[in-house]
Amino acid sequence: MHIGLIGGIGPAATDFYYRRLIAAFAARKQEFDLTIVHADTPILLRHLLSNNVAAQVAIYQRLTHRLVAAGADCVVVTSIGGHFCIRAFEEVSTLPVINIITEVSRAVAARGIKRLGILGTRTAMETRFYNGIPTAEVIPPSGPDLDAVHEAYIAMAAAGVVTPAQRAVFDSAIAKLLREEGAEAILLGGTDLALAFDENTAPFPLVDCAGIHVDAIVNWVSPS
Repeated sequence: MHIGLIGGIGPAATDFYYRRLIAAFAARKQEFDLTIVHADTPILLRHLLSNNVAAQVAIYQRLTHRLVAAGADCVVVTSIGGHFCIRAFEEVSTLPVINIITEVSRAVAARGIKRLGILGTRTAMETRFYNGIPTAEVIPPSGPDLDAVHEAYIAMAAAGVVTPAQRAVFDSAIAKLLREEGAEAILLGGTDLALAFDENTAPFPLVDCAGIHVDAIVNWVSPS
């Protein structure tokens, strides 16, 4: 099976998917085919902030046509922010879409988590992960913390690196979500948050959305 990735939004997230897919298939001693096409981060952010679903879906359609020409059997958007229009894209895509919202919802239900803090873009936080987790209450940072997390996240995603100041913003918001809001775990509601947190070393429970997504891609291509 041939995997098609819509990458570039942002570069660090694309790198995360690429490396983790290579590692996953190497662990299974299986070869796989992969094509990555590039979507532009500033354009996505402009469409995300204005909720311009039609314009972003048109971009995804154009890129999917390239993936079809390359022989891809599925399409994956390597960005949680980029999923703001995913349902509309699924309706018109010429390839099956592996949807991160669907996969994370299944994982959260399986873990039995009922209260989730979330970090990510303003849209992902305010919509509580696009209203895609019916089995848990998703709790965003409150007040100025929400804006601070959004701004730190956007800057980190665009640069592809996390600074100590950005990490401090995330850590402060997480501490409040755990201590004051009773969150049982923190949902990494932005794929680039893999730059700042690792579920194997974090001192609190994490729901690693990008990791869950990659695992779903692997299982779609090669069911275990």
